[in-house]
Amino acid sequence: MSVLVIGGSVAGIAVADGLRSQGYQGAVTVVDADPSLPYDKPPLSKHALKEDWDPIKGLLRPEEHYAAKDIELVTGRTAVALDAVRRTVRFDDGSERQADHVVLATGVRARLLPEELMLPGVHAIRTAADSAAVRAALADRPRLVVIGGGFIGAEAASVAAGMGLEVTIVEALPLPFQHLFGADVAEAMAGWHRAAGVRLECGVMVAGIEGAERVERVRLTDGRVLEVDLVLLGLGAVPAVDWLDGSGLDLDNGITCDEDGRTGLPGIWAAGDAATWRNPVTGDHVRVEHWTTAKEQGAAVAHNIARPDEPARGAGPVPYFWSDQHGLRVQFLGTSAGHDATHLVHGSFDEPEFVVLYAREGRIIGALGVAAARHVMKYRTAISAGERIEGLLDPVGEAAGA
Repeated sequence: MSVLVIGGSVAGIAVADGLRSQGYQGAVTVVDADPSLPYDKPPLSKHALKEDWDPIKGLLRPEEHYAAKDIELVTGRTAVALDAVRRTVRFDDGSERQADHVVLATGVRARLLPEELMLPGVHAIRTAADSAAVRAALADRPRLVVIGGGFIGAEAASVAAGMGLEVTIVEALPLPFQHLFGADVAEAMAGWHRAAGVRLECGVMVAGIEGAERVERVRLTDGRVLEVDLVLLGLGAVPAVDWLDGSGLDLDNGITCDEDGRTGLPGIWAAGDAATWRNPVTGDHVRVEHWTTAKEQGAAVAHNIARPDEPARGAGPVPYFWSDQHGLRVQFLGTSAGHDATHLVHGSFDEPEFVVLYAREGRIIGALGVAAARHVMKYRTAISAGERIEGLLDPVGEAAGA
């Protein structure tokens, strides 16, 4: 028996490690396009942009781990096609690998601007090489424009502002994160940027990027021009599944799976940011780009392959993610999608510590905490159970027992 894992992401390594911890005795191979040892992605837009970053800190496992666990690790080789019937993957060097089980954990790729706008000095961050290039550019103390105020953009802006650089965020929405967290939370987070000296240009988009030999100007749709030395794109990401076209897999916003990581084709599994798993409660298929979810999905797939006679295991029912911005840790449990009510249950929007609950049709679906880990984490069970929101509030609207 054998398992071939495509992608050395947190999900892919969780599959390989999980197989061994579950007692799987067959061959385990992980193939990744990146030439480096598999590394963690969250630090790339945070700590890895600082001058004192040691890349060793970002490794998911030390090099000797793979030999010790009898995991064959192949780096610098890109998957280009899948023959799902034969469970065979072809790579960019013309070689092929076949296995009894193939696990697809290729993650996502950064959404870029049209090619003609990708001038030298315009960067996205998705790989360690991307992060290293931005880190080197920041050392020259450039005027930085971040296009897109999402998590990667906000985190990178925070690091640059902490270095004393001139930083501008261009965001199409009225405020960054307003679509996710609501106006009150978005205004509080915008306040962190402003207090750190970050300039926010919201409600406007980029009309063009100009320069002779490298980027020099960002032209906005309202006619204004920003003089710039470095541009960082924070435009989100798309599943890295183009290579699977024609494979027979359902590729609707990622690789469609059931709640246990199985695709519609025998012996083909998927986990991590490229996978769209079925939610066993709602029946919806959801793709979650969170580190914790990716690790949980990888562990679940490993269990389901190694222990086929036992009940199948799914990922944790409550997604979780975190973000570090301007010295504050933002943590989120569950989802805010489709929320129709919010409740501030701890702290104040005027202070750098608060917790907000998100509800839909009277039931809690998510919880956001800022510098409040102890307070926010206690809502995990309530979110999992979909408890009524009123049961979590006291008569004046604060969290019961907070």
